[in-house]
Amino acid sequence: MTTLNKPDLTPDAERLRELPRLPREEGEPVFAEPWEAQAFALAVKLSEQGHFTWKEWAAALASELQAAASRGEPDDGSHYYQHWLAALEGLVAAKGLMDPAALAARKEEWAEAYRRTPHGKPVEL
Repeated sequence: MTTLNKPDLTPDAERLRELPRLPREEGEPVFAEPWEAQAFALAVKLSEQGHFTWKEWAAALASELQAAASRGEPDDGSHYYQHWLAALEGLVAAKGLMDPAALAARKEEWAEAYRRTPHGKPVEL
């Protein structure tokens, strides 16, 4: 059973300032790939809908980034959204928003679709 928090009405600029090491250009988030923007938007939307607070989100992301640093991964920003996605998956599972086995199966479906998609073509599930 999922318990919802109150929707997060904090202004976007304030929430963005709370995020650790968010890649930015002229104060706005930047994305190298479409999936990064989609993961970003999903975290924002789930928080806005009250599935988790923005403070919970920032803490989950900070924890993921710290774990990466502890593993000795370079802090050059090139894997930031991979950590973002890992934090999002962890919160989704912790909050009971999706069954972890179903999430793992869906990730494998996407990985398989990616492997069979010719270079330069859009990946379709």
